[in-house]
Amino acid sequence: MNHYAKPSQTRIFSAMALAAAFAVSACGQTAPESPPEEPPLAGATIGGEFELTGSTGETVRWSDFDGQYRIVYFGFAYCPDICPNDMSQLARGLKKVGESSSAIAAKIQPMFISIDPERDTPEVVGEFVAAFSDDFIGLTGTPEQVKAAADTFRVYYERGEDLNNGQYLMNHSNIAYLFGPSGEPLATLPTDQGADAVAAEIEKWVN
Repeated sequence: MNHYAKPSQTRIFSAMALAAAFAVSACGQTAPESPPEEPPLAGATIGGEFELTGSTGETVRWSDFDGQYRIVYFGFAYCPDICPNDMSQLARGLKKVGESSSAIAAKIQPMFISIDPERDTPEVVGEFVAAFSDDFIGLTGTPEQVKAAADTFRVYYERGEDLNNGQYLMNHSNIAYLFGPSGEPLATLPTDQGADAVAAEIEKWVN
């Protein structure tokens, strides 16, 4: 009759010791670091030099902000809803960033560029941005300057519907761009998702 031979305790303990040693060795290994995430707009041909007019009549150029992160939003001061909402989310998002880290917020210059130079004088854009945050600068210019800036930033706009009160609307793309210290495009800011989402995206790329 065949008998089942049990493994000796020595063999069992040896196997357990080998397994434990392997586990310790594996735990001691450092996982390779993943490469840093690339900004969504890395390499995009968006943004560049412009010459516009600030709210006090001063000439403002893109190169004036070299070394700073920049948020750029194109819109118009007489916009009834979309522009004010987007500006509000940007301003609130930036405020949240400042509450978390004033050092990060200090690196960022937000700006509003008008696509309606016929009505948006320097004074008008100054009053418009001041309604949302003292951190924003408002920019306008001649029709030619505004068009050149919009083309450089890949922004679409055109005169829209005439209203009964003699006013009119402007059709335009409402994208908020975040740029790096060298003027390189980094990401768009999700104003449609609220201030928390805007703040999170800013904190992700500004360092």
